[in-house]
Amino acid sequence: MAKEISALIKLQIKGGAANPSPPVGPALGAKGVNIMDFCKQFNARTQDSPGKVLPVVITVFADKSFEFVVKKPPVAVSIKEAIKLKSGSAEPNRAKVGKITVDQIRAIAEEKMPDMNCFTVESAMHMVAGTARSMGVTVSGNLPEKV
Repeated sequence: MAKEISALIKLQIKGGAANPSPPVGPALGAKGVNIMDFCKQFNARTQDSPGKVLPVVITVFADKSFEFVVKKPPVAVSIKEAIKLKSGSAEPNRAKVGKITVDQIRAIAEEKMPDMNCFTVESAMHMVAGTARSMGVTVSGNLPEKV
């Protein structure tokens, strides 16, 4: 029989760097989860991507056991990494901070596809391009038409 779910916790933690300090410790401690057990499991599972910010969804069950799903890095982080930016623009409609090509957008969309709520890579590309524009990054080239 399935266990009863008592909470869902969503965090963004750097790969291989989970420790009991905030934000991990207080979020898990409030739900009664063994913090060190989570940190060890998370660090073991994410040791191949050290330093990358990774979203994680932790399912806490009524008996205080847990399981978690590690997702792909956020689109904004991938865009900054692809065009070597420190941060997005403070005024994206006025101050542009870089350019991204359609090929780079396709690569990011294909990588992030399992976590996105769309069915085609073209739709995912439009979502990534929208994120880029909201960061003050100019999209160079023509995106494929939505289907």
